[in-house]
Amino acid sequence: MKFSVPKIVRKFVAIALAATLGVVAVASIFNYSPAFARDYGILKNKYRGSSWQFERIAAFPVYLNNDVKDETVAEIVAASKDGKTLVYTDSQTKKLCFVNITNPAKPEPGGCVQVGGEPTSVAVRGIYALVAVNTSQDFKNPSGKLLAVNIQNRSIAREILLNGQPDSVAVSPDGKYAAIAIENERDEDLGNGAPPQLPGGFLNIVDLADNPNQWSLRNVTLDGVADLFPTDAEPEYVDINDKNIAVVTLQENNHIVLVDLPKGTIIKDFSAGTVDLTQIDTKENKLIELNSSLTGVPREPDGVNWISRKLFATADEGDLNGGSRGMTIFNTDGHIIYTSGNSVEHEMVRLGHYPENRSENKGNEPENVEFGVYGKEQFLFLGSERSSVVLVYRLNQRYGKQEPELVQVLPTGVAPEGLLAIPQRNLFVVASEEDARADKVRSSLSIYQLSKKSNYPQIVSGDRSDNTPIPWAGLSGLAASQKGKNTVFTIHDSFYNKSRIYAMDVEQVPAVINQEIILNDSLGKLKTVAPQQVNSDGSVNLDLEGIEVRQKGGFWLVSEGAGSVNEPSRPVTSLNLLLQVSSTGVIEEVIQLPKSVSDRQRRFGFEGVAAVGEGDKEVVYVAFQREWVGDSSGFVRIGRYETTTANWTFYYYPLDQVTSPNGGWVGLSELTYLGKDKFAVVERDDQGNTDARIKRIYEFSITGVTPQADTNAPNFPVVTKKLVRDLLPDLQSTGGLVLEKIEGMTVLRNGTTLVVTDNDGVDGSNGETQLLRF
Repeated sequence: MKFSVPKIVRKFVAIALAATLGVVAVASIFNYSPAFARDYGILKNKYRGSSWQFERIAAFPVYLNNDVKDETVAEIVAASKDGKTLVYTDSQTKKLCFVNITNPAKPEPGGCVQVGGEPTSVAVRGIYALVAVNTSQDFKNPSGKLLAVNIQNRSIAREILLNGQPDSVAVSPDGKYAAIAIENERDEDLGNGAPPQLPGGFLNIVDLADNPNQWSLRNVTLDGVADLFPTDAEPEYVDINDKNIAVVTLQENNHIVLVDLPKGTIIKDFSAGTVDLTQIDTKENKLIELNSSLTGVPREPDGVNWISRKLFATADEGDLNGGSRGMTIFNTDGHIIYTSGNSVEHEMVRLGHYPENRSENKGNEPENVEFGVYGKEQFLFLGSERSSVVLVYRLNQRYGKQEPELVQVLPTGVAPEGLLAIPQRNLFVVASEEDARADKVRSSLSIYQLSKKSNYPQIVSGDRSDNTPIPWAGLSGLAASQKGKNTVFTIHDSFYNKSRIYAMDVEQVPAVINQEIILNDSLGKLKTVAPQQVNSDGSVNLDLEGIEVRQKGGFWLVSEGAGSVNEPSRPVTSLNLLLQVSSTGVIEEVIQLPKSVSDRQRRFGFEGVAAVGEGDKEVVYVAFQREWVGDSSGFVRIGRYETTTANWTFYYYPLDQVTSPNGGWVGLSELTYLGKDKFAVVERDDQGNTDARIKRIYEFSITGVTPQADTNAPNFPVVTKKLVRDLLPDLQSTGGLVLEKIEGMTVLRNGTTLVVTDNDGVDGSNGETQLLRF
């Protein structure tokens, strides 16, 4: 006799057994996919009670300490002794700036102090911020100074001249010493840009006291220490443990030095070594392909931080020839206790944060590390500059040989640089330095609070058969399944080649991408009309911007055309296409707009698709993003295609007026059928952060409105819209700065609406993808 066990029961039984039998064994018993190991990890962490995690509660755009039009930078961040004032370096405006976080969820600008040069780093001792300032006129004559800035009254209490260009500064836990890495950085445009370039760098020790006027300076030479460039140490980063031992990274030399600060002597130095990496992406070809290897890669560590008296961690960014794309934990004898291998790269792929256009360089590019003890929990933080995230690891014991456990990944601003743990207030802060208002990017301080919940990630991917994560990013549309109540289909845009459809299980949070369907032109339908978009293997390169599930199976997709007929600098290179695709990804039909319409093309074309009816009665609707040549100003087309007659007709949809202080435009990003002749659209501006004004869902009905052929342009009938939801509060509720691109929307059978953002392939964005539910 056969009987079945409910899925939820199976899963919880499996989780319970996994604790004793092991994940692999249980996965085999229950015939679960390799992704079960990750599911188990997520559920174990979620249900075990002590799963403390960090929740982003605020993001402070640092231009608020200046003017919205100013380019500003937050690079390195420190905090006052009570943890209520943040102090950060702004190299762009040559200032040291302050932020009041008495209420960390509502940070307030605290003003700035001019420092007379480029501030490179800051640390705090008592009421003073120690600011390292680069005053070099050129690379051959490096110079700098150390300032003691009173945090309470913002006055400069002391200025100490340095004999070189400073980079990193650290203060010992007992407040007796400061260590300054005098980098004397090289000119990367001189010759091949490689060391040695004199003068070489060294380490400064500052003997501290309560009165800055009593501070004194000592030098520790680093000449002759490293094997690669013994005359050009070029120290990068420094940290100090509670035994007053400084650890210093010599990045270009792939070397690490330990210095006894009281004695001012080197007590140990060793090579950072090399790594072998497998299943990584090393080609920049608009595909994330985890099928390459690198051997003997120098770590070339950047940031470094002590975890205990005997252990420290490095962020292995790379510079000249290296970069292990991860992190390493060393002991003071130079032995490697832990190395992350390819795990950081894989996690970035799994979360949609992998920077494909950095594959031939250093991948996600780890930049810095930080460590903090929060009650009984020990956390190690690793910042990824190119993926714009911080990975959070839990260290469960006083370490020993146990591997750190990755518990979450935090979204940051673009290019995180400074990491700061504030355990006494259960806070963590990240300074992200990229600032470009025209590109909708603002430098910011992200603030996180330790809690029992986390608001990121919203989407992850399961594994392929080779146990690597399914690559994804740049999501541009959503469509609910006609069958599975928790299955949603999504697509990526032209940032990636080999266009594909993803199936996503949205029952849980985060949602899980568990299948990919690669489109193919095996019937030659696309090659007939757009051969340049078909690859030799039959896969296709489209700019998919909308997806709809057909009632009898398969999909409708829309691909946005490239170029405009009225812009000579952006000529038309592809047309807007409506595609009928089978459930296995075969392109069955390619439909073009009438030539009279295509002759009006602008580069803001198809952005959404919806279908009504089935079989001979199926009608397809498409949304254009913005008005085309000859269209009425402020109105955008909704196209209607009858599958039986192949006839196109059009409506006009009225767009909201631009209200952003940064200008820009307003257009449509999605079209969803709601039933009974009603449709919903996503209408948005092209602005992000504090410049964003319009992120809305509107509804309109076509009842009693008769569409017209293109011959009647620009006199199409206008639909009447009604505001359904303002999405700005939803985007602000994530604790981060408002994301620009809302690209997909669908409604589940239970009435839940899903909205997804497009992260532009982690190119010029922070890579964050939000899946809003309401």
